[in-house]
Amino acid sequence: QVHLAESGGGSVQAGGSLGLSCLVSRSILSTSCMAWFRRARGKEREKVATVDSVGVTTYAESVKGRFTISRDNAKNTLYLHMNSLKPDDTAMYYCAADTYSCDLNPAFAYWGQGTQVTVSS
Repeated sequence: QVHLAESGGGSVQAGGSLGLSCLVSRSILSTSCMAWFRRARGKEREKVATVDSVGVTTYAESVKGRFTISRDNAKNTLYLHMNSLKPDDTAMYYCAADTYSCDLNPAFAYWGQGTQVTVSS
């Protein structure tokens, strides 16, 4: 019943920027945890960033200082702005959501289909 749809992926040169968006079909952003994950070929899925209902964020060490997660509850949209992209950032990026707060360490019940980000040297 909750549908997430990512957009904004593409190809970019190293050092460039991309912004990803995730549109959520149901208004759960105000009281839910949202996150971005990524999975590169040959690697396990990695949690990139999370944002809770009051704007508290977490980031993977690999993206700290380069990526910013944010949410616009009025637009039911989650964002990930990525700066200073590296080839190692190449992955399929997924948005995920749960009706529980990030503080409750939720298992993410809802996932988008993913959007590919490719960073070339």
